[in-house]
Amino acid sequence: LFATFKEGERERKERYYIVYIYTHLSVSNKTRGTTSHINLSSSSTHKQRRESCVNLTSSSCMGAMKTRSASLGRWLNEVVSFVVFCLLDIVDPLLCLLYKTADYLLEAEWKPCYCLSPKELITTTTKRNILVSHNNGESKILTVSPLQQLSGRSKIELEEISETLYSRPSLLSDLSKLSINDFTRWLVSVTGSNSKCGETKTSKRKGRTLMSKFTVSFTVVEMLQGKIKPQNLSRQASRWSDCDCGFCTCWTSTCVKDQSLFVKTQLPKAKGNITGREDVLFIHGFISSSAFWTETVFPSLLNSNYRLFAVDLLGFGKSPKPADSLYTMREHVEMIEKSVLLKHNVKSFHIVAHSLGCILALGLVARHGGSIKSLTLLAPPYHPVPATEAEPRQYVMRKVAPRRVWPPIAFGASMACWYEHISRTICLLICKNHRLWQFLAKLITRNNRTINFLIEGFMCHTHNAAWHTLHNIICGIGSKLDLYLDIVRDKMKCNVFIFHGRDDEVVPVECSYNVQSRIPRARVKVVENKDHITLVVGRQDEFARELEEIWKSSSC
Repeated sequence: LFATFKEGERERKERYYIVYIYTHLSVSNKTRGTTSHINLSSSSTHKQRRESCVNLTSSSCMGAMKTRSASLGRWLNEVVSFVVFCLLDIVDPLLCLLYKTADYLLEAEWKPCYCLSPKELITTTTKRNILVSHNNGESKILTVSPLQQLSGRSKIELEEISETLYSRPSLLSDLSKLSINDFTRWLVSVTGSNSKCGETKTSKRKGRTLMSKFTVSFTVVEMLQGKIKPQNLSRQASRWSDCDCGFCTCWTSTCVKDQSLFVKTQLPKAKGNITGREDVLFIHGFISSSAFWTETVFPSLLNSNYRLFAVDLLGFGKSPKPADSLYTMREHVEMIEKSVLLKHNVKSFHIVAHSLGCILALGLVARHGGSIKSLTLLAPPYHPVPATEAEPRQYVMRKVAPRRVWPPIAFGASMACWYEHISRTICLLICKNHRLWQFLAKLITRNNRTINFLIEGFMCHTHNAAWHTLHNIICGIGSKLDLYLDIVRDKMKCNVFIFHGRDDEVVPVECSYNVQSRIPRARVKVVENKDHITLVVGRQDEFARELEEIWKSSSC
C-alpha cells in the first residue's frame, strides 16, 4: 500500500512509523474509551504528520500515567483500609464492655448485644420454647405470636432474621481463612482495573460446604423472649443513648391508640372529582423520613388529581420506634398495610419508592400484586448473588459495606454495617444531639429549608431501628430479591420505571440495570450529574412531571 505513493524512501519510512505508532497505541486508547486521529493523507505535510504522532504519543503517555496513579490509589486505599478496620475490630469490643457497664448503671439491667457467641439450636424459657429451624440453608426463627394455644403449645409465626446481625467476621479472621491461591486472586483484584471483588469471594467459598448445624445468637433469643410478653407502647421508654425530645417520642402519645405509622396525606385540590381520583404511596429510603417526599414532590403535585400518602417507616421519623422490634420485612410491610391501605381504604394504587423503600415496595407488590397500577423505583439496591455463593447475605453485606475508607460514603456504610457499638456511638453523638446539629445547620445555612428536612430525617431514628433494618432488610431480604423481581416479571402487568443518578455513590448505577435484566419491560432512566439525593431534591418539579406522565400512561 505504501509503495503506491510516489514518495522518497525517507518519507515512506516515516509514514510507516506513524502507522505503527497509531496501530499499537490506539489499542490502549480504545480500552479507556478515547479516540485519536492521525492525518495520513498524501497531501499532509511532514510537519502535520509529526504533530499528529506527537499528540497521540503524549495522550497515550498521559493515559498510562493515569492508569498507574489509579493503581497506586487502589493499593493505598487497600493498605489504609486494612489498618483502619483492624483497629476498628479492636475498638468495637471495647465499646461493647463500656456500653454494657453504662446500660447497667443507668438502666439497672444488662442489655443484650450481638457480640455474644452463637448458641445452640433450641433455647428453652421458663414457660415456653422458642424454636429455631434451618430450612434449605436459610436461617429462620420461629417466634411466639399473641398467645393462642395449639395442641398444648403456642402458635408460632415464621420470621426471617439475617445472620449478618450476629455473624460479622473481622478483617483479620477473613484474611486468615484465605489460602495462597485466594490471596493471589485478591492481589490481582486489587491491581486489576476491571476485576470484581465478588469473584474472589465466590471462588473462595465455592468449595466450602455449608454447616449442617445451625446456630443463632443468644441475643436474638433474648429479644424474642421479650416479644412473648404483651406489648404496651404507652410504657415504652427511650434508652439513655437515644433522644427523648418531643419530636422523637411523639409516637408514644399520638400513635399509642392504634399503634400505626405516621402518614402524611395530601388530598386533591379539586375535591369534587372523587371518581377519577387515584392513590399514590411514597416510601422513603434508609435513615430518612416522609419529608423527603412532602418537602419536594408534594408541593409540585398540589394541583393534581391524586391522593398522596408519604409514610414514615417503622423506627424512623415520627413513627413508633419499639425497642423490642426486630424490624423484619413482615413487620415493616404489615405496618404499612395497617397504617395506609386499611386505614384509608386504598384498593388500587401507584408506588414510588427510594433506595431501601424499593425493597419494601417489592414486598408490598408480592402481597398486593393485583392492586398495583405502576411501580416506580429510585436507586434500587439490587446486588445479584451468584448461584455458587454459599453465604448470600454476607455477599450482599460486603457489596453494601466493602470496608474501604474511600470513598467516604463507603467508609460510613462500613462502620454502620460491620460494627454494632461503633454505629451506636455514632447515633449517640448525632441522633441524641440532633437538636444541637439542627441549630448549627440553621445558623450556618441561614435556615435553608432543604438542608433542615434532610438533617431532620437523617437524625430522627434509633440505633436499634437502623441496625436491624439495615441487616434484616438490606442484607437479608436484599440477598433474595430475585424472588420478588420474578413475581413482578411473571405475575404482574403493571409498568415498571427506574430512575438512577449517574453520580450515585451509595447505590451503583449497575443495580438499576440489574433490575432491568431481571424485568425486561422495566424502563431505566439515568439522570446525568445527579446522585442518591439530588435525583429528587433540586429537580422535584421535573420529577413530578415525569411521575404524572407515568401515572397517566399506567391508568390508560
